[in-house]
Amino acid sequence: MSHEKQWKNAGLFLLQVSIVVINTILFAAIWYAYYKGQMWGTTFYRKGDYLLVLLYLCLSGVMTKLYGGVDLKTSRISELIYSHVVAIFITNALMYIVILLLTRRPKSILPLLLVTVMEIIASAIWSYMANHLTNRLFKAADVLLVYDNEEAFKNGKEIVDRLAWRFKSVGELKLTGQEAIDKLVSKMKETGASALMLCGLTSTQRNDIIKYCVENDIKAYVRPNIGDFIISNAKTVQMANLPVMICERATPSLFYVAMKRAMDIVISLIGLVIASPFLLVTAIAIKAYDHGPVFYKQVRLTKNGRKFKILKFRSMKVDAEKDGVARLSSENDDRITPVGKVIRACRIDELPQLINILKGDLAVVGPRPERPEIATQYVKEMPEFSLRLQVKAGLTGYAQVYGKYNTEPYDKLQMDLMYVNQMGLVSDVKIILATIKILFMPESTEGIAEGSTTAMGTGKENKMIL
Repeated sequence: MSHEKQWKNAGLFLLQVSIVVINTILFAAIWYAYYKGQMWGTTFYRKGDYLLVLLYLCLSGVMTKLYGGVDLKTSRISELIYSHVVAIFITNALMYIVILLLTRRPKSILPLLLVTVMEIIASAIWSYMANHLTNRLFKAADVLLVYDNEEAFKNGKEIVDRLAWRFKSVGELKLTGQEAIDKLVSKMKETGASALMLCGLTSTQRNDIIKYCVENDIKAYVRPNIGDFIISNAKTVQMANLPVMICERATPSLFYVAMKRAMDIVISLIGLVIASPFLLVTAIAIKAYDHGPVFYKQVRLTKNGRKFKILKFRSMKVDAEKDGVARLSSENDDRITPVGKVIRACRIDELPQLINILKGDLAVVGPRPERPEIATQYVKEMPEFSLRLQVKAGLTGYAQVYGKYNTEPYDKLQMDLMYVNQMGLVSDVKIILATIKILFMPESTEGIAEGSTTAMGTGKENKMIL
C-alpha cells in the first residue's frame, strides 16, 4: 500500500472515531453534572467514573459501527444520520438501564433525553461534514464495468449509479468466451479507467483479470458468484504436503445449536409477553374490519425442505388467492386491507411467528421461509436455491436485513449463503440488533412489480456460473 493510501485511510479512521468521541463527551458531561450525584449511598471513586465513560465509549462505538454510522464511503448523508439516530437511541437506552442499576432507584430520564437530542444534532452536523471531507479525501474512481451477460451488466450499473459519489463510469466492456486479457488492457488505456467492476464473469476470466489487477495496483470490485460463497467457508488442510480446501454441507457445532435454540425460546417468550397488548388490539381490528379470520396460516419450507404452517396476522382479503395462484404481494396490491397496510408497515403482522419459533418450526435468525410453490419456481431457474435450506428458516436474517422484499432471488440467495457460512452466536446477535434499523424503512417492504408472482427478474439471466 502506498504512503498516500495509508495516510488517507488513517485520516478516514480518525474521522470515524471522532463522532464516537464527541457523543461520549456529551454523555460524560451529563453523568458528571447530574447522574453521578444521584448514586446510592456513596459516589464512585474516580476510576469508577472513568470505567462508566469507557463503557459508553465502547458501546457507542459498537452500535455506531453495527448500524452503519461510519460507512462514509458507501452511505448518503441521510443514511448516515438515520444510522446514528438508531445507534444513539439504543446506546442511551442501555446506558439508562446501567444507571438505574447503579443508582438503585428510578431516576429522571430527561437529562439523558436532552443529551440524546444534542448527540443527534452533533451527529447530523458530523454526517454532513464527514461526507464532504471523505469525498474530497477519496475522489470518485474512474471505473470500467466488465461483464458477460445483460443481467450482470444491470447489477453492476446499479451499483455504479447508486454510488455516483464513489464511482465515475468511464465505459463498459462485454467479455464472452475465453477472450484474451489484452482486450481489457486496451479498453482501460482507451477510457483511462483506474478501477474495474467485474460482474458475472467466468472463474477463468475473472481470475486472470484479478491477478492482473493485483500485479498492477488496480482496484477491482467483484460481484461474487454462488460458488464464491460456498468455498468461502472451506477448511484448508495439508494433504501430501499440498494445501487442499474441503467444502461440505453446513455442520454447526452442538454447542451453537443448543445455545441458538435456548436463545430462540427466551426471545420468543419475552417477545410474546411484551407484544401481548399489540396482539390483542390487532386481532380486534382485523376482526372488526371484515369479520374474517384473525390469523393466516400458510405452508412454508424450513431446514431440509420440511414443511410447516407459518402463522401471521391476516393482512389481505379473505379470498386474496381465490384463483389458486401463489404470488408475493406487489406494489399497490389491492388485496391488502386498510388494517393490513398499517400492520405491514409496522411489521405487526409478523408477530404471531413468535409462536412458530417457540414450537421450533422457525428460528429467530435464518433464511426467509419460502412457499413451496414459489421455491419450486426459483429452483427451476436456480438449482442452487435449495442450498439455503441447510439451516432452519428464520423470522429475520441477513437477506431480510440487508436486502428488500423485492430483491432478486439470486441476490437473496447470496446473502443467505453468507449467513450459512458465517453463522454463529455473534452473527445472530448482530443480525437481531441490525433488524431494529430496518423496522421503519419502507423500502424493506416494497412489493414486487405489478403482474408478477415472484421476485424473479427477466429470467435465466439470473442463473450465474458457479
